[in-house]
Amino acid sequence: MRILITNDDGVYSPGIAALAQVASRFGEVRIVAPDVEMSSASGSITAARPVSFKRTSLPDPQLEAYRVNGTPGDCVMLGKTLWEKVELVLSGINIGTNLGNALWHSGTLAGAKQAALLGLRGIAFSAPATDQEHPDFEMLKPWVAKVLEMLLDVPGQRLVNVNLPARSPRGTVWTCQSVRHYDGKVVPGKDPMGRTHYWFTTIPVEATEEGTDRWAIEQGFVSMTPITLDLTDREALQRVRKLESWKQLKFA
Repeated sequence: MRILITNDDGVYSPGIAALAQVASRFGEVRIVAPDVEMSSASGSITAARPVSFKRTSLPDPQLEAYRVNGTPGDCVMLGKTLWEKVELVLSGINIGTNLGNALWHSGTLAGAKQAALLGLRGIAFSAPATDQEHPDFEMLKPWVAKVLEMLLDVPGQRLVNVNLPARSPRGTVWTCQSVRHYDGKVVPGKDPMGRTHYWFTTIPVEATEEGTDRWAIEQGFVSMTPITLDLTDREALQRVRKLESWKQLKFA
């Protein structure tokens, strides 16, 4: 099996090396990742300029890696095009979680989503980090392998978002996305030149619901969330269709 590895932290991130090392147990691996950090790039594709594809060396000489001056989506598009018969795309391990509303703008998940859009399987991996410390990738590697073993045995599941806890996990759980509102504040500041800039805050204003991805991480579990590319609100669609049918009957 050919496995394409990407991320949004950049080709030199220790997280992508850790993921590729684990994935190499399951098949032939190639890294194709952005040349610089592309966090929060979401599913964007570079359309206004050409992109480049260059071989690059990593500390682990056994890893075949290429850097792209584009987004995670660009990397998956190029990787699949230039390496035939790719069956699986893995994205991560991201330095920082991708939970709840972060799924909308996550570049890590976007790499896996691009795979699903191309008819491939996509799995995104993320883990908590602080300003001082990266995730303990060596500790997490056995759990990444365990998750891959589980997910590769699940037929028909094209897209999964996986979050690993900071400490040794208690186990794995299937979860739903935590959908919470945020305070949405814009905080102004000044740069060293005295120019005004702005920070966007993302502090949740509602409690964590049991069974969600955020709840699983808070409880020390590996969270596995199946994702669909279809954003249709089915309940709302049924309501407006019924309303439209009623209007047509009333005014016929």
